[in-house]
Amino acid sequence: MPQTSPLRGLTTISFYADDMIAAKQWYTDFLGVNPYFERPNAENPAYVEFRLCDYQHELGIINRNYAPKSAGGTGGTIVYWHVDDVAVTLERLLSLGAKEIEPLTHRGEGFITAAVADPFGNILGIMYNQHYLDIRNSLEKP
Repeated sequence: MPQTSPLRGLTTISFYADDMIAAKQWYTDFLGVNPYFERPNAENPAYVEFRLCDYQHELGIINRNYAPKSAGGTGGTIVYWHVDDVAVTLERLLSLGAKEIEPLTHRGEGFITAAVADPFGNILGIMYNQHYLDIRNSLEKP
């Protein structure tokens, strides 16, 4: 299938935090992996990056001092990450101190969502998405 859209795929999701050490530790605990990239160094990071998921998407945590200026109010954007079990993942996030902002919601056959605010004020969406699985599986076939 030829590519016709100028948007080709997610590269990096950027979250912001005032306390970079706490944010790095919180996401390390939740994700179960250490960041693969830290600048300027691990003891005093201004940026940490994790590689995740089936396609090694990047989740970057950036010191809030570097956040771009807003063009006005929030657009209400939530990026949803596919998870195999929304209820289990939501429970884990809440146990780590996240605050529920969208409860577990069945959106139709094969689609379940929820969203939390992490302890640093970022919105993290989680979703079981059958379409994601169908595409991933079709790309894995020889």
